[in-house]
Amino acid sequence: MSTEEFLQANEEYAASFNKPDRSLFKNVIIVTCMDPRLNPYEQLGLKFGEAIHIRNAGGSAKEALRSIMVAQHAVGVTGPIAVFHHKDCGMSRVTTSQMRDLVKKATPGRDDVAAEVDHIDFHHIEHIEQSVKADVKFLVDNPVVLQGTKITGWVYDVDTGKISKVDEAVAVGA
Repeated sequence: MSTEEFLQANEEYAASFNKPDRSLFKNVIIVTCMDPRLNPYEQLGLKFGEAIHIRNAGGSAKEALRSIMVAQHAVGVTGPIAVFHHKDCGMSRVTTSQMRDLVKKATPGRDDVAAEVDHIDFHHIEHIEQSVKADVKFLVDNPVVLQGTKITGWVYDVDTGKISKVDEAVAVGA
């Protein structure tokens, strides 16, 4: 989309904008992949403003941790965290090594880029259910996640629209 298209679309949006009612907030954090096929508001029956939604490539809990800390410690979210991975995820088709190579090939001769990208874990998903369980365990065992936080792990099927629960645990916290 061009700048003009963004501005036009925003004008149409703003013309009928209704400020979200903070009292509707359901005190929940949802972590998902950035894949545009995922819309947890529709898929989980939520209205805009009812959840904190954190997105990143693969729905990685490790990459979402900074935002989870802000939500819990600065915003005051004390409710559950739901981690959603999905079938047919791009992070299941590209490894960390392959991603590093792709970035380096796109920027030949840039030692600064190579050095930076060599320190990034792209969180390749080999087995989706295992990946979900690993993310739940990461959050449960992480001392910065509020003690007692319920953490669930889910898989979303992009072909059927259905979700299935893979794991559930409670954070041990600090």
